[in-house]
Amino acid sequence: MRTRTKICGITRLEDAQASICAGCDALGFVFYKESPRYIALDTFKALAKELPPFITKVGLFVNADPSSIQEVIQSRLVDILQFHGDETPEFCRQFRFPYIKAVAVSSSVNLLQYAKDFYDTEALLLDTPHEYLKGGTGQTFDWNLIPHSLSKPIILAGGLNVDNVKEAIKKVKPYAVDVSGGVEESKGIKNSLKIQAFIKETQDATV
Repeated sequence: MRTRTKICGITRLEDAQASICAGCDALGFVFYKESPRYIALDTFKALAKELPPFITKVGLFVNADPSSIQEVIQSRLVDILQFHGDETPEFCRQFRFPYIKAVAVSSSVNLLQYAKDFYDTEALLLDTPHEYLKGGTGQTFDWNLIPHSLSKPIILAGGLNVDNVKEAIKKVKPYAVDVSGGVEESKGIKNSLKIQAFIKETQDATV
C-alpha cells in the first residue's frame, strides 16, 4: 500500500495548487490563531472553493472552543478534523464528524492506550513534543517509540523533509506522512520545488 501525503499549514491558493499538482492526498488548514500558519475562516472558504474534488481538506484545531469548530464544520468545506491539543476522547467525538487525534510522542506516552481511548479516531498523528509549540517544530522524534501493534493507522509527522522521509517510511511504514515546515520558504509560505521533491521521495519509498 502506498504512503499518502498531507501538506499542512496551507495559507495560499498557489501553495494548495502546487501541492495538488505534485500529487498530495490531503491539505491541512490551521484554525489556531497562535500558529504562524493560521488561516482565517473567510480566507479558507474562498480558497477551498477553488480546489478540485478528491483532495481531503483537514481542519486543524488546538484546544478550540466547540462553537468555532462547529462554524468550520458548517462551512461544509472540510472533510475531517485534526485535534492537536489536549482534547479528550469525549470532546473529539461530540461533533459526530470524522477526526484525527495528534499525539506528542515521548517515552512517557502510552500509544497503545491512546489507540484504545480514541477508538473512533480515523488515525493517530504522531508528532514531536515541544514545550509550547503544537506541531510545526521542525524536529523529529524517536521513531523506535512507536509500537508495531497499534490498532489505528499512523500519520507520521515531526521534522520530516526531503532528506529523511524515505527513511521514515521504510522504518515506520505509516499510512501517511504529514509535512509543513519541511516544504516551506518561510512559515506559512510553501516552496513548490520542495513539495515536488518531498512527494517524489514519498512515492519512491513505497515502490
